[in-house]
Amino acid sequence: MKTAPNSGQIVVTLNVMLARRNVKSKDLACYVGITEANLSQPKSGKVKGVRFETLTKICKYLECKPGDILDFQVDKDNL
Repeated sequence: MKTAPNSGQIVVTLNVMLARRNVKSKDLACYVGITEANLSQPKSGKVKGVRFETLTKICKYLECKPGDILDFQVDKDNL
């Protein structure tokens, strides 16, 4: 199956923001209302989607914008 030209992927950089804010995953998970295991899925890139409600709570707690924890990387092989 061929990929679309200029395709890429969303990369979650939540771990970077956690480090910048000196926040523990456990504390963020508690605030958001999810388990640490569920919080680790986006951090590892093993999730296909995130609810806007969850993203909103994460951003509120970390005082950031979605673009601070999500990045788009173009697939260089398809340029």
